[in-house]
Amino acid sequence: MSSKLHLSDPPKALQSIKKISENNSKLGTQISLNISEKPLQHSEKTHPKKPTLQSQIQSNLDGETCNLDGQIPTKNHEKTQLKQPILEDQFPFEINEEELQIPPHLDQEIPDKFKEMILCLEIMGIDSGRALSLNPSLHSTSLDSINRILSYLQTKGIHQKDIPRIIGMCPKILTSSIENDLKPVFLFLEDEMGVPHKSFRKPITKCPRLLVSSVRDQLKPALFYLEKLGFMEREALAFQDPILLVSSVENILIPKLEFIQILGFSYEEAVQMVLRCPALFTFSIENNFKPKFGYYIDEMRENLEELKEFPQYFAFSLEKRIKPRHEEMVRSGVRLPLSTMLKSTDEEFRELIKGRSPVSGG
Repeated sequence: MSSKLHLSDPPKALQSIKKISENNSKLGTQISLNISEKPLQHSEKTHPKKPTLQSQIQSNLDGETCNLDGQIPTKNHEKTQLKQPILEDQFPFEINEEELQIPPHLDQEIPDKFKEMILCLEIMGIDSGRALSLNPSLHSTSLDSINRILSYLQTKGIHQKDIPRIIGMCPKILTSSIENDLKPVFLFLEDEMGVPHKSFRKPITKCPRLLVSSVRDQLKPALFYLEKLGFMEREALAFQDPILLVSSVENILIPKLEFIQILGFSYEEAVQMVLRCPALFTFSIENNFKPKFGYYIDEMRENLEELKEFPQYFAFSLEKRIKPRHEEMVRSGVRLPLSTMLKSTDEEFRELIKGRSPVSGG
């Protein structure tokens, strides 16, 4: 027996549908939510022992939030919100589209599969609006297809708690081909980078873009270039700096190295700097290199030798770390090595300032 549902305060998923309808002109449809002022009423309540994704979606549409035991811990119809299910070994969801029924208060002009997709994403803890904007192909993707992707990621050691971040950063993963897109990446990590099967989770959670990068066109060329520079520890590269593997050789890696040379360093010196601090490849030229190098030369008036030995200088905040500490050193008449000035804790820095004798000339 079914019950007629009314919402006094639409849940997040319904608000997402309305927002997407208003802002996404590509849909070409208008979404009208028939929201009644009457509170939720249920003539029957049945709760499966292990809710599927459909039961979670339906429960949220009904204004209920079920836990994995099929219980409803709270019942507050004035603040109905979607709750992300807490899953561990039972991840991923079993998706059965036939079981999912969209209640009548969602206007029928909206395709059912689109409604299901929005609710599916929200329940998994993913911003549906952002995901659909970054990957419009999700509009026509089936829940069964998503379930296959999630199941495959589970076999590779990805946890349910990782999904919101991974998919949130790269929604394209949900429309990828397991055979043509995902499997080659995991084979690359295992065969080329020396990442054990049990350790796939670390590089993937650190850099989800790995899963949407072409092995042939992106990962292998980047690895070849990085090894040419001197990055010889492949496993360390995968675990510590996987973002370098997804960085374009032509558009990012080479231009960054060339800019470091423009600052006054030789090619060999620039290479040694990025080997000491691989993060240099990820910093913005306009927002990082230029202002920090300008302060180093114009205000600190230091030579390039110390910067060459401590390229991590560019990893520290100019306004919160570099400027305040340099100004304090000037006021105190103390000079510290660049690495000591920046790497020491606040307490250590104060002690160093107090314990050092003033240097003539500042």
